Amino acid sequence: MVRLGWLIHPDAHRVEIYRPSQTVDVLQAPEQLSGESVLPGFELRLGWLWQAN
Repeated sequence: MVRLGWLIHPDAHRVEIYRPSQTVDVLQAPEQLSGESVLPGFELRLGWLWQAN
């Protein structure tokens, strides 16, 4: 089972966050994503991606 999923839409500057048994969270151009309790301490920085498009 997947506990955390990110679907990144670079052209739309949007990220969808999927977690089991929860509604999808949609973020508009977040600067970073957290690994939450699945990957503690992990951060994915995205600011560069939105600037490139």
